Amino acid sequence: MASSKSDRPVLSEDESRDRDSSESMDAYSQAVMAAADIVGPSVVKVDAGGTGSGFIFTPDGLILTNSHVVNKAASTWVTLLDGRRLAADVIGDDPDTDLAVLRVSADALTSVQLGDSAQLMPGQLVVAIGNPFGFQHTVTAGVVSALGRGLRSRTGRLMENLIQTDAALNPGNSGGPLVTSDGLVAGVNTAVIRGGQGIAFAVPINTARDVVSSLIRDGRVRRAVLGVSAQTAAIPRRFVHDHRLPYGEGVLISEVQSNSAADTAGLMPGDILIDFGGTPLRSIDALHRELTGERIGTPIPVRVLRRGVPRRVVVVPAGSAE
Repeated sequence: MASSKSDRPVLSEDESRDRDSSESMDAYSQAVMAAADIVGPSVVKVDAGGTGSGFIFTPDGLILTNSHVVNKAASTWVTLLDGRRLAADVIGDDPDTDLAVLRVSADALTSVQLGDSAQLMPGQLVVAIGNPFGFQHTVTAGVVSALGRGLRSRTGRLMENLIQTDAALNPGNSGGPLVTSDGLVAGVNTAVIRGGQGIAFAVPINTARDVVSSLIRDGRVRRAVLGVSAQTAAIPRRFVHDHRLPYGEGVLISEVQSNSAADTAGLMPGDILIDFGGTPLRSIDALHRELTGERIGTPIPVRVLRRGVPRRVVVVPAGSAE
């Protein structure tokens, strides 16, 4: 005989809350475990002087990791989840975005599926897998704490649009994947704030896609260069007022390399760059954003202040490896 509602046990408020909490925790655990199961076999330990992480993103053995993990290493080795240890070749390296591509040759490799970092939302569950302090295949979880963060690379260039997460990352996690609950890679773990609790960063996978294409094709990312040493500087108020400048800051040139693009254009130490190709320059980072590979060999009109007097010159940026 079917039981009536009155025959069913009645849970107290505390018991009901505990059961709801248990079910919620189970759902959370299941999401983390599912993501780790999907991506885990693709995560590798990288030994290149120090220890880092990486992940296989093509079936033929291409691996994405951090530049600082493999940069200037005499040799690079990766260890797979199944215990195989393989020699790896560095296909390309970009310190400005802290990304590098390796290649290994082996059978039965498992690759990840890349997601769309533009779809991430603050508060979204993410999972990090890597090798902190050499402890292979460590899984941590957290949320997307914020989007659009900026952090300096080792070269001094600003890495923009980074993902901030509170998933626990430690030395050795560098280069490992940041994964959504459906097992798609959303970012490449890159840095933690020393002394900070729950503050770590990852390069968005959409940024990595663009960089990887250049690294595979050219072994590097070509960027335009002017051949100057420069820094953000305040513009005297009277010049801002007299010339109706949109900002009170510009890019002060402290040094011009001989025979560089800037030298050929007639730029001089003490010049303040205030406009590059029609884009106002408020900081050195704004100038870096304009110096893309597409600018190489293209005449660019530049506006400068020289001893308070506006001047226009045309500069033809060279390539970063030229």
